[in-house]
Amino acid sequence: MLDLQGFYTSQRDKNAQELEQVKRKLALLATLRFSVFAASALGVYFLWGTTAVYVLFPLAIALFLYLVLRFFKVKRHKQYLGRLIEINTTELEILARRYHHLPDGKEFLQPDHPYAQDLDVFGRGSFYQYANRTTLVQGRRVFSSLLLDGYPKDIAKKQEAIQELARLPEWRQRFSALAGETKPRVSPDLVSNWMKNHKSFTPNWVGVVTPIFALLSILLIFLTVSGLVPESLVVLWFFFGIGIVGRFSKSILKFAVQVSEAQETIQQHQRLISELEGQNFKSELLQDLQKKLDIKGEKTSKILKNFSRRLDNFEQQNNLLVLFFGQGFLLWSLYFAHSVEVWIEIYGEEVEEWFSAIAQFDAYITLGTYAFNHPDHTYPNLVQSDVVLSGKEVGHPLVYPKKNILNDFEIGKGRFCIVTGANMAGKSTFLRAIGLQIVMANMGLPVKGKEVNYAPVRLLTSMRSSDSLADETSYFYAELKRLKYIVEELEKGDGFVILDEILKGTNSVDKAEGSKKFIERLVKNGSTGMVATHDLSLCVLADELPEVENHYFDAQIINGELFFDYKFKEGVCQNMNASFLLKNMGIVD
Repeated sequence: MLDLQGFYTSQRDKNAQELEQVKRKLALLATLRFSVFAASALGVYFLWGTTAVYVLFPLAIALFLYLVLRFFKVKRHKQYLGRLIEINTTELEILARRYHHLPDGKEFLQPDHPYAQDLDVFGRGSFYQYANRTTLVQGRRVFSSLLLDGYPKDIAKKQEAIQELARLPEWRQRFSALAGETKPRVSPDLVSNWMKNHKSFTPNWVGVVTPIFALLSILLIFLTVSGLVPESLVVLWFFFGIGIVGRFSKSILKFAVQVSEAQETIQQHQRLISELEGQNFKSELLQDLQKKLDIKGEKTSKILKNFSRRLDNFEQQNNLLVLFFGQGFLLWSLYFAHSVEVWIEIYGEEVEEWFSAIAQFDAYITLGTYAFNHPDHTYPNLVQSDVVLSGKEVGHPLVYPKKNILNDFEIGKGRFCIVTGANMAGKSTFLRAIGLQIVMANMGLPVKGKEVNYAPVRLLTSMRSSDSLADETSYFYAELKRLKYIVEELEKGDGFVILDEILKGTNSVDKAEGSKKFIERLVKNGSTGMVATHDLSLCVLADELPEVENHYFDAQIINGELFFDYKFKEGVCQNMNASFLLKNMGIVD
């Protein structure tokens, strides 16, 4: 089995060693840059008035500019290595189960979701907080949507993609480190919406007339210099050009601001696009995502370079020389605004797809990292049989490995499992482990278990309900609404139902009778599921209905001490511990 701690430690140390080399290179470049500047200043001082200064000074400027560009390139690489070190340091912390300081995704929690509230999908100590490695804001949204997607689909394709990414740990880190540089002021959503809905303000004639106007301007200037036409004609022509550009000046200025914001966002994603284009993927899902970056056989990176050139030319309108002469003689701003608009008209609707592909890669890299970090997990065999879920050594992935007691589990289609047990014996944790297995399996992830077979199914849970003073909702009524929701959802198709101590807000007799009737209805509808309860009267359903089976978690009191083995057993629990705990904690005599 792969030594994960050794891998991440070696990666961190390798990057740290390279970082030290880069720091020394930066120091050398800074020294050389200063030396060239100082030498240039001294050279100009001592050689002023000689012909040598005209040769040496341009060379010195060229060398100085080269060193400046080289310095910024090396500095960028230094920051990239710093992000790689941070990535590997984070992985080592998570291996040690120190991850509660990471983003918890609680902004994505939907209180009325079929299972998110009950399974600790988001929030402190959640699966999101433990598994998330996304770098981009839009990547986090995609990852959360995968966690929340309760309808199983394309699981085999997802498994194939995750397995492929799991085999590329260094490439995954490279992508994430590059993505860490992408922090645009304007979100990709705003940019793609603007481009998709932009209405051109430059008329079609601009693309033809402005080049002709520029040629006529050059010809007129030549004729003026030759003395063939008066200078006043050139002046009149210049102001005529200014008038044409001025007619569109307000739209051009507004467009310039919007384009500048979009350019920053697109250019920051361009390196990620180039990285994705350069990787050869074999899985169908990843190839499909990669195809989003290919427009009629032309690579997106090439298309974006063309866009950048047009933008650079457009932004030259702020150059003083262009401002004084380019507008009147060349209609500069109008021509290059039209050039950018033509690009937007052709590719504007594709930009959303490009951003979407990048975000999905960011999310699937997270899933690939999870699979890589859990070699003890198993990809479920997808089956179409009477067994909905079965596996050996099943456990909850968030429980510390040394304390994680594993159990074998199997449940058939249309079967319902009643789980009894003492307080703290492990009922709820086990139910959440089964629920999270279904969520993970639907995402294409490997799960904590061995020899896992899974017939894809929707998950519906009712494990936590809360009252609301604002909505004037009692705890009991909130739970009834949740149970009604489950029944309505089951009318749309099969589901796997997980319940934990339902109808807690009423007296024990009423609760027992109501719980029994609700489970009978679920069984009658052919639903599959589990319910945890302290109410042993529910266990008689196994004698009345062949679809119901009893399991339990035990607790034993030995020499005045309470022991749990956390093993999932067949039958009905006989040992309860509430009275013992009350007495043991000094609450009662």
